[in-house]
Amino acid sequence: MQHNLSDIMLSSIDLFCSAAEHQSFTVAAQAAGISPAAVSRTIMRLEERLGIPLFIRTTRQVRLTDAGKQYAAQCRVALALLHEAEQQAMGAQQTPSGTVRISLPAAYAHWRLFPLIPAFQQRYPLVDLEFHISNHSVSFSRDDCDLAIRGSELSDSTLIARKLEDAELVMVASPGYLRRHPVLKTLKDLAEHQCIRFILPSSGRSAPWLVRVDGEQQEMAMKGGLLCSEDFLGGLSLAKGGAGIYQMYRFVVSGALNRDELHEVLPSFNGATRPFYLIYPQTQHMPLRVRVLVDFILANLRQPERPDKRQKG
Repeated sequence: MQHNLSDIMLSSIDLFCSAAEHQSFTVAAQAAGISPAAVSRTIMRLEERLGIPLFIRTTRQVRLTDAGKQYAAQCRVALALLHEAEQQAMGAQQTPSGTVRISLPAAYAHWRLFPLIPAFQQRYPLVDLEFHISNHSVSFSRDDCDLAIRGSELSDSTLIARKLEDAELVMVASPGYLRRHPVLKTLKDLAEHQCIRFILPSSGRSAPWLVRVDGEQQEMAMKGGLLCSEDFLGGLSLAKGGAGIYQMYRFVVSGALNRDELHEVLPSFNGATRPFYLIYPQTQHMPLRVRVLVDFILANLRQPERPDKRQKG
């Protein structure tokens, strides 16, 4: 059976998106100037049309089903495209506005992106930014994100990954820790030290450390009784407090190194890198508010390619 969209249908989708955003029929009703019962009836008719439940309802709250999350994400994109098409048809000058949701790891948020946000706000004052700070892999439909920054390129062919940089890693420890423990001369000496480990959310396993040996990048499986999960910066706090040795991005610890709060450990073996990518779904019609943030990030965060130290010329 062929279904045709009508003004009523578009209004129902708009109301559904409002309820999905606020996770509340009452708030959506207040915003639309109608009763919560009217919102509930509208969404029930939408569910009947689609043949799937969009919300899980309890006496205290409503929350989206997995199908509802995916439908909401797609509907928001569709409504944004309709709004932009209307503005263009009316000859209105395009001004980026609306909310952009971006997921990124804590280290990259605090030391790379956040310092640039005031400049973005000054340039695009009508664009609101919602930051989701997490090391977990992102699902753009489930997590309702427009963009993500991650430390690995995703294999999903429906996504675009733009490399931002190869971030250098460095092993660090506090001066107090190094005074209390044996001098480190080789990588084998790390076995006699407390190495702070980070648990990868994707696998539940300890992240290997990356080192350079004779110009080649290698992985090392570390041992140690201090483990952090979820918060990658937790290990840094432990290292600053003198609890052990930690491997962290140089852009995070450069200030602490300059202030002698931390010392570099085994510097001749540092210099390995991990990549960071800006990731977003492939689409023919990226909303303008998302496009300006993509362009801003690429213009301000994308670093020139580092020469491969393994190549000899």
